[in-house]
Amino acid sequence: MPRAIWRGAISFGMVSIPVKLFTATESRDIAFRQLASEDLGRVKMLRWSPTLDREVAFDELVKGYEYAKDQYVIVDQEDFDTLPVPSKHTVAITAFVKADEIDPVYYERTYGLEPDEAGHKPFKLLLQAMQEKGLVAIGKLAIRQKEHLCALRPRGDQIVVETLYYPNEVRDLDVVDLSDVELSKEEMKMAHALIDMLEKPFDPTEFHDEYRDALMNMITAKLEGGEIVRDDSVPAPQTVDLMAALKASIEATNARHAEPSSNGASAEAAIDNAESEKPVAKRKKATTARKKPAARRKKAAKA
Repeated sequence: MPRAIWRGAISFGMVSIPVKLFTATESRDIAFRQLASEDLGRVKMLRWSPTLDREVAFDELVKGYEYAKDQYVIVDQEDFDTLPVPSKHTVAITAFVKADEIDPVYYERTYGLEPDEAGHKPFKLLLQAMQEKGLVAIGKLAIRQKEHLCALRPRGDQIVVETLYYPNEVRDLDVVDLSDVELSKEEMKMAHALIDMLEKPFDPTEFHDEYRDALMNMITAKLEGGEIVRDDSVPAPQTVDLMAALKASIEATNARHAEPSSNGASAEAAIDNAESEKPVAKRKKATTARKKPAARRKKAAKA
């Protein structure tokens, strides 16, 4: 278990749950060092003071807030520690909301929670109550010199903390106005058919970082003096014919996923299958509804 980066409590009404916070994710990026091209020596980034004309040691550094040009207010660790903010030690739950009400753009980083021994029962109470209600908790958490809005949500037998961006941290994106773009019924039918063919439960284990593998293979080949595989392909030009692109996508998807006995099924067949599913269900309902009066007549005859 990694070292806890925060210790405190979750405040749930009058219930206090002592907990520890852990980082739940890690970067798997491949790191590179910056080297001087002349001798391949590693370049060091110096903390250089132009006024002192020398390197500044780490223990000589202080934090300063620039309130005017070259004018600073110095803030030390004691100032941070004595800030009158409850969220430094307590995540006070202020609301419970449905998870799908939180736009994913607000999610920042994930942390894991572990209750102290004294908090096992209230921790499970909160976890199970959120699971049964299908809700996530909203609160605030002060960590790394910032008070974060956060969401506590069940994940299996755990509770994870998702730090959230504040509304003023989420940019308004200038997007193209699509109100004048018209789509035909046929285009929508084909798009629905393609989506239906690709729809399945999300399984993150199916996905793999192929770029990282290719990069490591290239590094290994350079190290061992082997052949380096290169991709010199040029991206295909954008397709202008939307219907042709949808049809080709359906055909290709169908060819990949179809049973051996159904190879060669057309895009039109896929669309017909997608369109016929709902009417069949409706017909079954109607048949069941028609049978009920007959059953009542038999009951009346017996009486």
